[in-house]
Amino acid sequence: MQRQSHLLTLPHNPYFCFPESVGNYWDHPEHYSFRAAGALNNFNIHYVVSGKGFVEWDGIVHTLEAGEAVLYFPLQRQYYYSSTDDPWDIRWVHFYGNGLQDYMIDRGFHKSLLWTIRNQAALELAHEELLVESETHRMLRPARLSALTYAILAVFVEQAIPLSGSKTGTSGNRILELLPHMQQEAAEPFILEQWAARAGVSPHYFCKLFRSAMEMTPMDFITRCRLQMAKQWLLERKETNIGQIAEDVGYPSVSYFNKRFMEHEGMTPTVYRKLYSV
Repeated sequence: MQRQSHLLTLPHNPYFCFPESVGNYWDHPEHYSFRAAGALNNFNIHYVVSGKGFVEWDGIVHTLEAGEAVLYFPLQRQYYYSSTDDPWDIRWVHFYGNGLQDYMIDRGFHKSLLWTIRNQAALELAHEELLVESETHRMLRPARLSALTYAILAVFVEQAIPLSGSKTGTSGNRILELLPHMQQEAAEPFILEQWAARAGVSPHYFCKLFRSAMEMTPMDFITRCRLQMAKQWLLERKETNIGQIAEDVGYPSVSYFNKRFMEHEGMTPTVYRKLYSV
C-alpha cells in the first residue's frame, strides 16, 4: 500500500528547502528503485519504520532495518528495494533548496550513505505532518511546505548518526529517555553517579553515551537548562533580584551565574532583563 504526493518543482525556488515529493509505502514487497547517476537532482531520505530492505552501493548490498535510513545527495546513483519476506514500511521525502548542499556538506552528511535515527518518533511525526500537508493543500501553502520540510531536515541533522555507529546510537536511547527528567531537575545539584545509575551504566560510560548522543557533556546540558530557566524567570519574575534567581536555578554563587550567563548570552542577566522586559 502507499501514500504519496508529488509536487511542482519551483523553477526559481526562494526557500532554503522545499519538497519535490513525499510518501509512505508499506505492505509493498515489490518496492524497487534504480536511478542512474545524474538522473535525480534532489536530496532523498528513505527511512525504515519497520520491516527491512536493501541498499546497493559500490557493489555491496546493505540491509536497512527499523530506525535506519539512506540519504542520497543530488545526482547520486540510487538503488534500493524492499525485502520480499519482511517488506519494509518506509517513509521518504525528496527535497531541494538554495544553499542546501553546502549546508549538508558542512555538517558531514556527504561522508555516509546509511544512517541510524536516534529519536525515531520525532522523525516519523515530522514526516507525517509534511505528508498530510501535501495531500491536503498541495501547493496552496508553499511557505508551510518549506517549514515542514525543514522540520524533517532539522530532526535528521540532530538525530542521525552513521550506521556504523548504530550500537552506540541504540545505547544512546537511554540518554534520550532521561533528557526530559534532567531538564525538569536541572536546578537540583547535579550528581553524575545518580544519573548514571538511572541509565543503568557506569559514570564513565554515561558520559561517553551522553557525548555521543548530544555532542556535549552532561554538565553542559544541565547548564543550558539552568540558563534557559533563568532567562524565563528574569522576565516573568521582575521583582525577584538576580541573586535569588541564580540560586533558584542552581547557582548559589551569583558571580558564577553571571559568568555562565555572559558566556552563553553575551550579556549579563541584568542587561538581558532590561533589554527584553516589556
